[in-house]
Amino acid sequence: MADFLLATMSGDGHVNPVKPIARALVARGHRVRWYTGGRYAAAVAATGAVHVSMTTDREMRGPQDVGTGLPHIRWGLKHIFIDPMPEQVADLRRIVAEQPADALVADISLLGAGALYELGGPAWVSVGITPLPLPSKDTAPFGLGLPPGRSPAGRLRNRALNVIGERVLLRDGRAHDRAVRARIGLPRRPGALMASISPSLHLQNGVAEFEYPRRDLPRQVHFVGALADTGTGGDLPSWWPEMLADDRPVVHVTQGTVATDLDHLVLPTIRGLAHENMLVVAGIGDRDPASLGPLPANVRVAPFLPHDQLLPQLAAMVTNGGYGAVQKALSHGVPLVVAGVTEDKQEVPARVAWCGARINRRTGPPTAAAVATAVGALLDDPRYRTEARRLQRSYAAVDTGARVVELLENLSVLPVAPAEGADGH
Repeated sequence: MADFLLATMSGDGHVNPVKPIARALVARGHRVRWYTGGRYAAAVAATGAVHVSMTTDREMRGPQDVGTGLPHIRWGLKHIFIDPMPEQVADLRRIVAEQPADALVADISLLGAGALYELGGPAWVSVGITPLPLPSKDTAPFGLGLPPGRSPAGRLRNRALNVIGERVLLRDGRAHDRAVRARIGLPRRPGALMASISPSLHLQNGVAEFEYPRRDLPRQVHFVGALADTGTGGDLPSWWPEMLADDRPVVHVTQGTVATDLDHLVLPTIRGLAHENMLVVAGIGDRDPASLGPLPANVRVAPFLPHDQLLPQLAAMVTNGGYGAVQKALSHGVPLVVAGVTEDKQEVPARVAWCGARINRRTGPPTAAAVATAVGALLDDPRYRTEARRLQRSYAAVDTGARVVELLENLSVLPVAPAEGADGH
C-alpha cells in the first residue's frame, strides 16, 4: 500500500478526469488524499479519497474582454496557471510535511506540483486533461488549431511556428513564468512553456488514435483511455422513458460548465433543429427552463443529464468542444458537431476533425441554420459514424482503471509489497 497525493485545479474539467484515478487507487487499497478547491470536497469524498482543501479556491474563468484562441490561452497561462504556483507549493509542502506522500499525481495545469518536485518534493506524475500541448517536430504549436504536418514542408512549417510561438506569441508568458519561479527559488523553466510534464510518468487522457502522431513523443507519455467521470449525475428527467420509446434520432446539445451563455450553442441548436424529424435533448445547467421561452415540440431539456446513460442513445452530439465531453462521446462512438473557440477548444475540434468523426464549425457561436446544416450532414453521411465507432473500439480496448494502477504501481519510488508468505519486516 502506497500513499498517493492527487492535486487538481479547482474546476470540473480538471477534477472530473482524475476521479477514475482516485477510485482505481482506492479500490486497490492505497491511501489517497486529494488537494483541490473546497467546493469539490463532496465529489472527492465520493471517490473514497480524503479531501485536502486549497488555501484559496481560485476562479478558473477569465474576464470577458480577454478574447478567444491564443489571447485566451496567453491570459490563462499567466493568471490562472502561473500566478498560483507559490501558493500551491506552500500548500503542498505543508501537506507532505504533515503526512509524507510516495507520489504526487497532478493535473498538468497545476504547475505547483512540478515546481515542488524541482524543489526536492515527492515523485511527480502528470495527468493530461487536454489534447497534448507538447511541442513537436510533427505538429504546429498548441492553440492554433492547425492539423499536423509530417512532410518535409510540414515539418519546416512546424519548426518555424514553434519558434515564433515560444519567442513571440508566448514571450510575455515566459517572462511572467521566470519571475514567479524566481520568487520560489527556481531557475528559468527548461524547455518549452507548454511542455511541463513529469519526466517520469505522464498519464494522458484519451487514446493514441485520437492524438496527432509524433515521432518525438516522450517515452513517459502513456495513453490511458477515457478518464471520464462515471457518476449518474442524479435522477433521470421525467421525459426519459418517452425518449427511449421514441424512434426518431436523438441529438444532444451541451456546452459544458464554463461557457454558460446558452445563446452560444444551446439555443441556436434548439432553433435550428426545431422542425427536423429528430428529438433534441439539451443540458441547460442551472438555468430555469421557463427562461428559455416556449420550446419546440421535439425538444427536451434538463439541468444535468447522466452521460453514461444518455450517450448510448444518441445519433449525434452538438458540443462546444470540451475535452471531457468529447472523450465521453467518442468512447461511445457518437459523431460530433463542434463549435467552440475558448480554452483548449481550438485544439479539441481540430483533432476530432482530423480523426474524421465530426464536423467543425470554426466560426465560434453558430447560427441556427448552420447547426441544422451540420447536424443534417452528420446524420446523412455514414462515414462520420463509422469513424466514431472506429475510435470507440480503441477506447474499449483499454481498461483505464487497471492501466492507471499498473503504471502508478510500477513507479520505482513506491514501496514494494511483501511477497506472499513474508512477514512484512
